[in-house]
Formats: sequence, structure tokens, C-alpha cells
Amino acid sequence: MGIWITFNVGSSKRMRNARAGVLKAFFDSGGTVIYSSPIYGSAEDVVGYCLDRIDRRDRLFGATKVWTPLVDNGIDQMAASRALWGVQKFDLMQVHNLVNWQEHLATIADDKAAGRVRHIGITTSHGSRHSEMARLVDDNRIDAVQFTYNLADREAENRLLPMAAERGLAVIVNRPFRRGELFRRFAGNKLPDWSREFDCTNWAQFFLKFVVSHPAVTCAIPATSRVDHMRENMGALSGRLPDAAPRARMIRHIESL
Repeated sequence: MGIWITFNVGSSKRMRNARAGVLKAFFDSGGTVIYSSPIYGSAEDVVGYCLDRIDRRDRLFGATKVWTPLVDNGIDQMAASRALWGVQKFDLMQVHNLVNWQEHLATIADDKAAGRVRHIGITTSHGSRHSEMARLVDDNRIDAVQFTYNLADREAENRLLPMAAERGLAVIVNRPFRRGELFRRFAGNKLPDWSREFDCTNWAQFFLKFVVSHPAVTCAIPATSRVDHMRENMGALSGRLPDAAPRARMIRHIESL
């Protein structure tokens, strides 16, 4: 579950409590990974608020990132994120968009040694910096990578996904809905009948099952502000997943629309 935009609701108690309902639906449906950033406005504070009210930190795999060119600011960001979430350590800390990755990887490694971080990762967004990321995947400090992958953006299949699989890295996929564009472009069409073969009941599951069924992918991080949409998204965890042949059919279908 990503929280960009959707959890940036400021101090409104009504909206914070609504997001607590979204988070509860996420956990109740089997979710674990919450992914954030210190530059998402009030989102990290809202996550901490919600976690306090639903008391499910036992289910939480907390992931956030450091995003600043200055190493001292990065150290402060990570400490502030722990305080806002109400956690003593993050399961995953990532250098976002590879900004000053040399220094930030060193400070995150220090946090890992001190017990404040479990795993270390690097990220890129908007389908950019794939070549630079590919040069870093052999760094033995890195446990996870995050990048864009969806039915309309499949560049990662050529290089990053095979490299991550070879290295045994966790792969977190951002923009699985292409910031909602896949719904705007395709969800006006009828869901293909053959999608029942891998237990799809809506377009959200069609898009998400394509992503998470790739053998190298660990999880996707769609965001939503609505409980009903969360339940639709989490339905991708249920039933069968497409293997190679139906995945190829999914691509052909989307390209035909």
C-alpha cells in the first residue's frame, strides 16, 4: 500500500479517521507493506495516527525512504520518520531516485548495524534512471529495488527484473495503475471473460495480478483513499495468478484496446 497523496490530509480528524478505515481494510485483507516518504506532506504523521488507532503494528512491514541531497538532512529525515510512525526501526529504508546514494547508503548501513533498519533499498520513479539503477544492483548492501512496472510500462522486463531475480533482490513496483491512467484508458471496456481463469473480478485485480505474477516481483504499492477500492485491490491476493501464457494474452488484449 502506497500513501502518496491519499494520506496527505493534514490535521482533519474526519479525514484521518477515514484513512484509518482504509488502513484497517488493508490489514484485514492480508496486507502488510506500507510504503511512504518524508516528502509526502502530512502522510507519515497520518500513518502514525492511524496505526495508533487500529493497533496493528504487529502486521506492519514499514517502508520509507530518504530523499535529500544532504547527508545530515537524510539522517534527520529518517529519525523524524521513525517518530511520526511510532516505530523504533523500519523494515526497509530506501534511497529515493538515487539522490546522493553514495552517502545515504552508508548512513542507512549504519542504521542497520544499530538496529534501526532491517533492509536497504534504492528506488526510481517515472520509469527513469533504469540504467543507473542497473549499475548499482550488485552493491552487496542493497536488499531491495523499487521501480515502475505495469501493463503499459514494461521496460523493466528487459533488464531490471531479470537482474533483480539473479541477485535475489526484493522488487517493489510503483505505479501499478500508472497513477490511475490504466483505469481511465481501459476500464470503460468489459473485463475479458477469460480473466476468470485467474480469478479476476474487476480491472484493479487484472492490472495488479499482471504485476505481482511476474516471478521477480515481491509486491506492488497501489494507493487509494477509499475502503471499497482497497478491498478491490486486495482481491488480487486471492485465487490464482496468471502464468506466462495468460500474461502474454493480457498484454495482447491491452494493446488491442
